[in-house]
Amino acid sequence: MGEKVYEVRKVKDAGKGMPLIGDEFPKMEVQTTQGMMKLPKDMKGKWFVLFSHPGDFTPVCTTEFVAFQKRIDQFQELNVELIGLSVDQVHSHIKWIDWIKDELGVEITFPIIADTGKVAKTLGIIHPSKGSNTVRAVFIVDPRGIMRAMLYYPQELGRNIDEVVRMIKGFQVNEERGVAIPANWPENELIGEGVIIPPAADVETARKRLAENKCYDWWFCYIPEEQK
Repeated sequence: MGEKVYEVRKVKDAGKGMPLIGDEFPKMEVQTTQGMMKLPKDMKGKWFVLFSHPGDFTPVCTTEFVAFQKRIDQFQELNVELIGLSVDQVHSHIKWIDWIKDELGVEITFPIIADTGKVAKTLGIIHPSKGSNTVRAVFIVDPRGIMRAMLYYPQELGRNIDEVVRMIKGFQVNEERGVAIPANWPENELIGEGVIIPPAADVETARKRLAENKCYDWWFCYIPEEQK
């Protein structure tokens, strides 16, 4: 635990399976509703969340896009950019986001990748039983272009966007302070908004931590919210 420094594993065989946590995000040039983009180059210095959806003009996907847009300020405060993706042409994306604005009163301000299937294949997000539709995937990528987390959902279950926000906050606290993040943080059932101190590696440190910190035992010490 503590600050995680990944040994970067470069993806040499694009399209040979999904990238893994700790991999470099595959280099690609993509067509979006806001023009051409080079990933991860254009996002250097920023976190970004790339999320795929099965298709435009579908109800669950529409609720997800609205939910992402409603939280755009939260993402921007965390230095995070959003990027959508599906195997649809760019004009379909444009018509769909126009419909969302006209009918639901929500303007989608983040770019959406118009994929021919190449990006989906590279990221491993085409399920064999779902034809050419992309699965509901979320990729969280850090400012160095490293994959930090991946989430996959079935077509019938929409995503919890607040969990994506929570994960990025947790990653940033981990990197800033070298601590681990408990379940359901910041509303953990045992330590509330507290964070976990990495386990001691020797007897002396273990005893010192018991004396200096709040602990359930030497291997479970934490920093409570009031001391953060």
